[in-house]
Amino acid sequence: MSKNSTKRSLLALTYWSYKDALVQSAVLPYLRMMRRSLPAGSEIFLLTAEQPHLRMSGAERRRAEESLAAEGVRLLTVDYTRFGARAAARLAGLVPRLLRLCITERVRHLHAWGPTAGGVGYFLSRLTGLPLVLDTYEPHAESMVEVGWWTRESKAFKLMFRLEGLQSRRARAAIATTRGVRDYAREKYGAEFERFYVKPATVDLERFSPERARDPELARQLGLEGKLVCVYAGKVGGIYLERELFDFFKIASGHWGERFRVLMLTDAPPERVRELAAASGLGPEVVTSKFVEFQDVPRHLALGDFAVNPVRPVPTKRYCTSVKDGEYWAMGLPVVITPDIGDDSRIIRENRIGAVVEAFTPEAYARAVKEIDALLNETPRAELRARIRAVADRERNVTNAERIYRELYAENA
Repeated sequence: MSKNSTKRSLLALTYWSYKDALVQSAVLPYLRMMRRSLPAGSEIFLLTAEQPHLRMSGAERRRAEESLAAEGVRLLTVDYTRFGARAAARLAGLVPRLLRLCITERVRHLHAWGPTAGGVGYFLSRLTGLPLVLDTYEPHAESMVEVGWWTRESKAFKLMFRLEGLQSRRARAAIATTRGVRDYAREKYGAEFERFYVKPATVDLERFSPERARDPELARQLGLEGKLVCVYAGKVGGIYLERELFDFFKIASGHWGERFRVLMLTDAPPERVRELAAASGLGPEVVTSKFVEFQDVPRHLALGDFAVNPVRPVPTKRYCTSVKDGEYWAMGLPVVITPDIGDDSRIIRENRIGAVVEAFTPEAYARAVKEIDALLNETPRAELRARIRAVADRERNVTNAERIYRELYAENA
């Protein structure tokens, strides 16, 4: 028997940049699980779409390739294009290249994160007959309409919604973040899955831990010494609130006064952050924003006293969970969140580990600030962090997902 006779390689498809936190936290840990389930000699090919502001330097690319190769993963990259006609044409041109890869490298599994990558997976599955698995499965097209980026008459919406339906009906399995999305897929796409799994956005509890000490030198560099710090790790705009977020910061600043500071870990342009802060009446010293590599996020979150997740509470967000909530909880941070965000808003309310902002008014913001203030003052900080950390362990531990990937790939190796 030849060395490659049992090879069952896997093509992992994303439309995110390699340095994006989504790849680092919501893809790579699961590739390792898949690799453990595939037979010896198998490889995983990871496709990423590189945005200009996240593009790797030559040295960074070499380090990434060496690190991945040590785990049996080979990196493939394309240039990112915002979804629309140009992106569709680019992705259509990518299919023949990936088809050749599937044939020459004995690829036996297609695994896609997100609906854009899922669209590529659909065409490859049709051409090769290979099984397709959709990961982090949740609505996207209707979400983009709800947040105002697309209209139902736009070509982007019509194309994405059609792609979602095609890949949903084609997929052998879906790994969703909430149970409710199965009913959504049945109603919207007429899709029934051979296998359906629920895997909320998980977190590496070793990397994100409240045991991580606050770094005094980092706090000094960022002007956060002796301050009460609200941290936010994520994007600005799109599915996330903009003006409302900074209006909340303004109310918090009024409550805590000179003690209050915001640390935003974001790829948003600093000038955009300054513009939003000024529009809400915040002084330039209140909000510090910077982009940090994923591996450095926990060190920065450790500077926080509480965190915020400003997801727009549109209807489709009932079917989603945020990676950032699990990371915040793992660090022992109380979280301020909007209502009806997957299961997260309910978990925060029921476990009293943060505050749910029920309306976008100064009064609602003030109530949330007072809830956080009470949490931080009525319970010893170490005890509060341990209680929140326990929620992360129960709800978001990355090891809870291992069974899913073992079931999908080990039995077919």
